[in-house]
Amino acid sequence: MTIKRLGIIGSGAIAAKLIEVLVGAGRAPLDVLACLTSQRSEDSARDWIPALSGTLARNVAVFSDLAGFLAARPQVVVECAGHESVRAYAEPLLASGAHVLVVSTGALTDEALHQRLIAASKASGAKLILSAGALTSLDFLSTARLAGASKVDYTSRKPPLAWWGTDAETMIDLDGVKTPTVFFEGDARKAAAQFPKNANVAATIALAGVGFADTHVKLMADPSCTSNIHEITVRSTAAETAFRIVGKPAPDNPKTSLSTAYSLAREVLGMMEAGRAP
Repeated sequence: MTIKRLGIIGSGAIAAKLIEVLVGAGRAPLDVLACLTSQRSEDSARDWIPALSGTLARNVAVFSDLAGFLAARPQVVVECAGHESVRAYAEPLLASGAHVLVVSTGALTDEALHQRLIAASKASGAKLILSAGALTSLDFLSTARLAGASKVDYTSRKPPLAWWGTDAETMIDLDGVKTPTVFFEGDARKAAAQFPKNANVAATIALAGVGFADTHVKLMADPSCTSNIHEITVRSTAAETAFRIVGKPAPDNPKTSLSTAYSLAREVLGMMEAGRAP
């Protein structure tokens, strides 16, 4: 199946960069690009999305209601809008037959929601796809799981500024941090649920690897950081692997790594190629 009708949920920094990268790739145009945004953002989205999308699609439409978005019949929908959008839209989209590429994987810490999405996927045949996001690839985690991985350790280091507006403000003095400081330590489920805008990577690692309970997470405010740093150690019966990813923060949102949009674009461009289904 060739993807010709693409949907995007959200009109923030990730969505904008995703559209920009897709335009720059210069592939054959889509028939439809449909964007679902909040009522508050609808007017501004109508101004910039058609202009930015350029030759990406022959028809561009912006919606603030799910019914209109579904009527555009997207074949693949990319979620770029946070946990609440996964809770509100992923199930009906999957039920409609649209494949859903999820960025906000932390929403799947809600096990009941996760199971409903799996059931909707099985019933319609549409796929629930986890974005690699800032990790760029999940192959190493799935491979380690098959090899009998027993534990995964993940540390997220970000500048103090990136933790503003989160529970970190009540845990440490973000303005006064002078040295790298751990303010959260626990399993991936708790990390992703408590820090929904900052710890989706923790959920992605857990879902692709050994699960929430066996993925140990540390979250750090590090004043020496100018980037978002992800440090991962995987132990399995086959090997022990440790690596570090330095993700540049998105200019408009320091909580998010810029590589997230490029990872999404890679997935979408692959789907746009003739003969490749998700």
